[in-house]
Amino acid sequence: MKYLKTIAFLVSFSQSVLLTAQVSGSQSVSIPVVGVHYGGAFSGGDLAERFGYMNRVGLTAGYKLKNNWSFGIESDFWFSDNVKLTGLFDHLIDSHGNITNDIGMPASVLVYARGVHANAYVGRLFPLNERNQNSGILVQLSSGYMLHHLRIETNDNVVPQIELDYKKGYDRLTTGLNTQQFVGYSFLNNRGSYSFYAGLYFQQGFTYNRRTINFDQPDIPVSTALRLDLQTGFRVGWYIPFYSSEPRDFYYN
Repeated sequence: MKYLKTIAFLVSFSQSVLLTAQVSGSQSVSIPVVGVHYGGAFSGGDLAERFGYMNRVGLTAGYKLKNNWSFGIESDFWFSDNVKLTGLFDHLIDSHGNITNDIGMPASVLVYARGVHANAYVGRLFPLNERNQNSGILVQLSSGYMLHHLRIETNDNVVPQIELDYKKGYDRLTTGLNTQQFVGYSFLNNRGSYSFYAGLYFQQGFTYNRRTINFDQPDIPVSTALRLDLQTGFRVGWYIPFYSSEPRDFYYN
């Protein structure tokens, strides 16, 4: 929820300070764009063995050329409590079925899915009508860096076996390169406000395990093979196009 509140704040703040200009939608223009977005993804490939559905929030910044090609950078933060791995802490459970803290009391141990990617993209807009040459079908290709792991929380408890660096024996840290394809609809309002985009994306991660041992499976060697981490999902975003025009055309939102 706190990530969604952050996005709402950025949107409301940008609306209150953005200076935009009216332009003719019949002409394609060159404009920088900055946006925020939310999405969701279903895991596939090797990633599906660890995680299920993931929430994703992120930022994008780029430039749309007059010929409707675009380029820029985008980044997503992934979060979920849908963790499929089981038995991580079975060896820490006592005869009463509890994991105990440093004073011998039952402790609560929570595990979440976390991840991030940062990509550079190139895209092309295909207008659907002559009234707005800056809106239409948007196709993007991107690639960059990917990271995902397990976030382990003990809240107000101290469980010595899984604190500090000991967490690294359980977190399944995985990093590598990724490619991503997006197709959807992009709408740039002729007056520069209330612009959005929405569509589907497909992501392929070419990653490796970065830990040398898993404490819950000490007798099983950690795989050093290339992983294929897949995600298929949707994205809905709001972005701010910074139109330019003659001073007499400017107005405040």
